[in-house]
Amino acid sequence: MDQNFPDLFDLKSISRVIDDAFNQIVGTYGRTLEAIFLPVLKLLNGLEKGLLALPWWVILVALAGLAWMSSRSWKTVVLVAVLTFGLGVLGVWEAAMATIALMLISTLLAILIGLPIGIAMSRSKTMQSVTLPVLDIMQTLPIFVYLIPFVMLFGPGKIPALLATIVFAVPPVIRLTNLGIRQVDAETVEAVESFGAAPMQVLFSVQIPLALPTIMAGINQTTMMALSMVVIASMIGAGGLGYQVLQGIQRLEVSRGLLAGLGIVFLAIIFDRIMQSFGKRMQKSLKLGE
Repeated sequence: MDQNFPDLFDLKSISRVIDDAFNQIVGTYGRTLEAIFLPVLKLLNGLEKGLLALPWWVILVALAGLAWMSSRSWKTVVLVAVLTFGLGVLGVWEAAMATIALMLISTLLAILIGLPIGIAMSRSKTMQSVTLPVLDIMQTLPIFVYLIPFVMLFGPGKIPALLATIVFAVPPVIRLTNLGIRQVDAETVEAVESFGAAPMQVLFSVQIPLALPTIMAGINQTTMMALSMVVIASMIGAGGLGYQVLQGIQRLEVSRGLLAGLGIVFLAIIFDRIMQSFGKRMQKSLKLGE
């Protein structure tokens, strides 16, 4: 008795059609897409070179300054300064700068893409119902699946790593922007509208300011997810700390992988503390905190 599941569709033919169609897209639009993303690649490489050109203590002071501006807490400043100094002690400073460059550019692009989508979702139930399943797929689809079309289009390198990171990291900022704006008190919105405020005025003067703590939480999650992609992105030429971890796996060098892994943890704590502190200060300023 045949125990195999019956072949309801000719999956081989379907797969062949999909592959041929994508290969045609690559052949037709590959160079055009490379030209479109060339400025992004130059920006990424320029930021990386700029970070590497700066003395280590300038980076340390800059991150400590950001920590002070966001938290007004000396404990946070000392923690950020110690962890930044620790990147140099671990011997992963250059790799860390490459990782920071990739994380900052991918996070910035994810925010620029995610905020308008989140705002549009908050203003349209139809768009929300269409977008939420797409976000669910983006967050549950295995990360490696993202890499296949991007590598086919651009070849191994930083651009496919950047695009895959954006696709992986953008859902939180979209979700929480939508959620934050929808949770703004309806009576507050009605009060502003009663004074004759236009919809865009209500959005930018009331809804977005009151939703900023939630939006900042989404940006924080997006930053952490972008950082979590560094190891996988290194497999297609992104470099940075992820490449050090990958080399540790390939060469069975526990120390290399451990030091690079600690470097990733240090960066995660640094940026998490800065973003969380900024969000808490924003809550207090808006009297939404405890």
